[in-house]
Amino acid sequence: MRARELRAQTLDQMKDELAKLKKEQFNLRFQKATGQLEKTARVRQVRRDIARIKTFLHQKLSESKV
Repeated sequence: MRARELRAQTLDQMKDELAKLKKEQFNLRFQKATGQLEKTARVRQVRRDIARIKTFLHQKLSESKV
């Protein structure tokens, strides 16, 4: 997910995307624990996407309060 794409999204869209990524992260953790994980780089990518979305959520929330 690119930063440009995130800036264009609304708060609700970001929250939906965050929930989807957290669910994917949960599934990836289970795949890793059972030895079924094939794309190990996806764990890192999902973790960083979650952090990126949280950052933009906080920025948008702080902008709306001011």
